[in-house]
Amino acid sequence: MSIRSHPGPERPLRPGPAIDADRAGRCTESVRDIAEDFTVLAEALMHSTYGSAPTTELLHIIMGLENLVQQAIAALVVRQRSQGKPLSDLAPMLNRTEDRLRKKYDPQTVDQTLATRRRPMRATPSTQPPESEVPTAKNLLRRPRQRLACALTLMWTRSGISQRALAERMNVDPSYVSRMLSGERDVSWQHLKIITDTCDGNPDLMKPLWEAAAGVHPAGTEPARYLRTYLRALQYAAGSPNDTTILASAQHTITAAELHRAFNGPGVPDWPVVAQLTTTLQSLPDIARPLWRQARSSCETTISAEAFG
Repeated sequence: MSIRSHPGPERPLRPGPAIDADRAGRCTESVRDIAEDFTVLAEALMHSTYGSAPTTELLHIIMGLENLVQQAIAALVVRQRSQGKPLSDLAPMLNRTEDRLRKKYDPQTVDQTLATRRRPMRATPSTQPPESEVPTAKNLLRRPRQRLACALTLMWTRSGISQRALAERMNVDPSYVSRMLSGERDVSWQHLKIITDTCDGNPDLMKPLWEAAAGVHPAGTEPARYLRTYLRALQYAAGSPNDTTILASAQHTITAAELHRAFNGPGVPDWPVVAQLTTTLQSLPDIARPLWRQARSSCETTISAEAFG
């Protein structure tokens, strides 16, 4: 009977999936970006097929879509690992072994690829924009500066303070105040604070409207709470309509429960709810979308972290 004189060390067990809530959140955010990119390329493909585009152009778009598929798969595989879930759930769908998925989709490599990938740009249409996108007076009122101006005007009107008295507090000409309240001039944060203090307003409610108008990225505030404050600020700027009025204006495309959740929590409602609500409150959904995405991602990361213990 042969005996090994130098037996090798026991082979260690293969480690289980990594648990990384932050990486899982980044992967989820990347998949959302990829989903938007699908829409951009799909629209380009549709317009090209109805036109006289050459085969090479169509194939170029198709290859771009295929590349997005591969990026999405990589993000989802790493997301699965980062959430502590087994790759055996994905292996049959991708027709690969678990070992192959681990080797092919290294988390650090995928992180780098997703962080540096180039996103397709939506083509500028050569024809006239749809009527809804033409800068009419109604559409201009939905822009951030006008939403802020409406909120400040309401606050000033309800205070009973004259424009002259307000101008004296700000050390400016009354005509300057008039142009700020009408949205003709930008409002500095210092002037906003003076107007709010003088008119006994709520600076916390005015802040997200001012940041949207000034293009300032919000910082230091929990994203879900910030989104709710922004939506309540839009409600104020729209004249503080009650829930019944909002639901009627939205033609009951959102429910009372969804409206309550959007304003008060818990969590963050789905995007169609927020998009419809911002439109109903006379604003632009594109302004709320990044706020919603940050809030939704924050909530998902919190839930994942709690689940991981």
